[in-house]
Amino acid sequence: MPGGMNHVAVTGLGATTPLGGDVASTWSALLAGESGITAIEDEWAAELPVRIAGRLKVEPAEVMERVQARRLDRCEQIALIAAREAWADAGRPEVDPERLAVVIGTGTGGALTMLGQDDVLESSGVRRVSPHTVPMLMANGPAAWVSIELGARGGAHTPVSACASGAEAIAMGLDLIRLGRADVVVAGGTEACVHPLPLAGFAQAKAHSTRNDEPGRASRPFDADRDGFVIGEGAVVVVLERAGFAAARAARAHASLAGAGVTSDAHHITAGHPEGQVRAMRLALEAAGVAPGAVGLVHAHATSTPVGDLVEARSVAEAVGTHPAVTATKSMTGHLFGAAGAMGALATILAVRDGIVPPTLNLDRPDPEVELDVVTGGPRRVGPKAALTNAFGFGGHNASLVFTPAA
Repeated sequence: MPGGMNHVAVTGLGATTPLGGDVASTWSALLAGESGITAIEDEWAAELPVRIAGRLKVEPAEVMERVQARRLDRCEQIALIAAREAWADAGRPEVDPERLAVVIGTGTGGALTMLGQDDVLESSGVRRVSPHTVPMLMANGPAAWVSIELGARGGAHTPVSACASGAEAIAMGLDLIRLGRADVVVAGGTEACVHPLPLAGFAQAKAHSTRNDEPGRASRPFDADRDGFVIGEGAVVVVLERAGFAAARAARAHASLAGAGVTSDAHHITAGHPEGQVRAMRLALEAAGVAPGAVGLVHAHATSTPVGDLVEARSVAEAVGTHPAVTATKSMTGHLFGAAGAMGALATILAVRDGIVPPTLNLDRPDPEVELDVVTGGPRRVGPKAALTNAFGFGGHNASLVFTPAA
């Protein structure tokens, strides 16, 4: 809706990431410039060319009932954990179930279950395969489980758009509210696929960093010596509410979701195209009624790949300008794939709420072709301005979100 009309309130936040088991610990670590990327010491990784990852700081088994956990894939477990925190943070709003929707994106769904149960089938036969296999591996499982837990009957949706999935989920939540189909939407992204197959595949594609001897320094967005992203796992969920609904119950809002832009490149299966990225950002700003000059922060997708970071830097400069503070938190969390866009949204919401921008780690030798004001060395204070976050995925999926201070 043009002109920034009908902003949507962000009333709940939940997360479990490589930096912390909840929002508070994750945000504290981001501001402190801590790295959640560590060496993979499991025996299965010994011969892999890549032996680093951003693994969860808190294991799901530490906070989830064992009986339920056994019936869920890891990506489902963490989606529920993040959703529970977000719902509680929002004050568990009393809403008509038919006006409550869920949108949880993912890149691979229950891939760990699929790969693990295939191993069981081949080694032990049909009778040893879990009867819960299909509900555990299906990509819509996280959204389904969250909707069941919350009793949401307004729709349970699952964008599967590679690394843009989490941001597209939040954009869809915005649409559902603005179209009048929901009063409250629980939206976000989840991913858990630290496994030999994707690690080997990304290594063969030369997309993943091989800086195995320096895990905490491996993800280095916009640095001249970057050599690829670092796989990570995590889930982030937000609660979105129609502004009038939130006001009627006197809900506290962290920020407002003012606009979203979603585009597709129709260009290449892995290489992003600047035209699609620029268009997504411009659409988001137009929908929010925010001029490029009013943007004070850009949370960059910035995965730490040689080509991708440069394409995005040029796209941001064209769509928004070089004046905003820019942060790239994948330097600390690694790349959470289907949850990456939601993680970017979380960092952006908190930055808008608290007026402070997390630093970008490992930017020791800035790429001379990147003409952006990237925050390094420590967090930076910013005024109450609009902020934009990007998420770009394989297949040419582009999603940009605009957040503003709470109305």
